[in-house]
Amino acid sequence: MAFDIHTIDVKKVSTPLAQPDRLGFIMQTGVANVAGGSAGASVVTAVAINDLPASATYNVQVTPNQDARAFVSGKTQTGFNVTLIPGSAANTLAAGTFDLLITF
Repeated sequence: MAFDIHTIDVKKVSTPLAQPDRLGFIMQTGVANVAGGSAGASVVTAVAINDLPASATYNVQVTPNQDARAFVSGKTQTGFNVTLIPGSAANTLAAGTFDLLITF
């Protein structure tokens, strides 16, 4: 069963949406990352996506599919970088994937 969304309530304390009359999102699963070179080494993956807001006022949620922390940098209208950091300095990142949810 599907339900239509009729109203989105954006609180006044929020950063204004890039598109104030609608909420956009992009989901990508299984984005590949390379293996880390050694214990504790981070891995950077460039993610290219067309049609992101020009002002880079979008949010990116990253879900690594291994024991890692993630952050996003270098946001532009055509993509961004995702950095994965091992959950422990003694661990080495495996070649694997992460999932993305981008909202704007």
